[in-house]
Amino acid sequence: MTRRIFAPRSFSGLALRLLAAANVLFALGFLATLLLVSQARAEVAACTGRDLLAQIETGQPDTYARLQAEAAAVPNGAGLLWKVEKPGVEPSWLFGTMHLTDPRVTDLTEAARTAYESAGTVVIETTDILDQSKMMAAMIERPDLMMYTDGTTLTSGLPPEKAKIIEDALSARGIPPASVARMKPWMLAATLSIPACETARKAAGLPILDVKLAEDAKADGKPVEGLETMIGQLDAMASLPLDMHIDGLIATLDLGDRIRDIFETMIVLYERENVGMIWPLFRAVLPEGDADAYAAFETVMIDTRNATMRDRAIPLLDAGSAFIAVGALHLPGERGLVEMLRKAGYTVTPAG
Repeated sequence: MTRRIFAPRSFSGLALRLLAAANVLFALGFLATLLLVSQARAEVAACTGRDLLAQIETGQPDTYARLQAEAAAVPNGAGLLWKVEKPGVEPSWLFGTMHLTDPRVTDLTEAARTAYESAGTVVIETTDILDQSKMMAAMIERPDLMMYTDGTTLTSGLPPEKAKIIEDALSARGIPPASVARMKPWMLAATLSIPACETARKAAGLPILDVKLAEDAKADGKPVEGLETMIGQLDAMASLPLDMHIDGLIATLDLGDRIRDIFETMIVLYERENVGMIWPLFRAVLPEGDADAYAAFETVMIDTRNATMRDRAIPLLDAGSAFIAVGALHLPGERGLVEMLRKAGYTVTPAG
């Protein structure tokens, strides 16, 4: 019998949270830094995760072959940089990012750097992340999206067995349950899911790729635009059912330090520009019972937001010479941004 990389209960909720909502969680990385800064400074800023795909290739060759075939079948699943053209308009660029500080992510390829330098305007998902005061204003405006404000607590109303799982797991991590009792489960899961090495780099002031692109653009005198608001992103995440958030938190707590393997695998795939492999790889370890949760995450956090991004990108594309950088998971698939822009009348071709 072939041993799975992770037990289904340990992995399923977190895989959905990390992958289908990756851009929200990493855009909120500054919150994790604020909450875990003392821990981050005590950690060595070195990541030690393992590449899960390499393990599957070695130990489960049949599964690896199947995943390769599934990845190859994902529309627009290969490549991070796409040229967007329309007659009479200067070409623009669509670029997939990861919201991380890892230098393997933040160091642009020569093609991406050339495209960035040729652009007149740089566009990221939300410019709110560039201004601490805007981020704080978002929290003040809608604290209910991240914190319980009505007397409810993290575990109130939960079945006793789930409450005990959460409280015991937090205590084992050295986190008094009372200290996070007012946090919404998705917010706590987001905070706990970021590896210590990533949190440490943020605490040291290293920017995620999206922020680095925007800061470089400002230094180069390029206008910076956004496609979403932080409140919109928070609303989308908070709109998902509470049961789903609770299960995701339990999965995050259960996974523990193995989160480093998830991040390492995603970075390896990003370096290879093999975005189409990400969904098949992690879906392979999801139990069948999570199909509805998977679909809900994909609809709310990817498909719906893709449509919003497309609509707000079109005026910028029609103005020409835009470099539009969004989470790489928004690019591939039949409802991905590459295909959506083609259907909107643009010629979109690989440019990596």
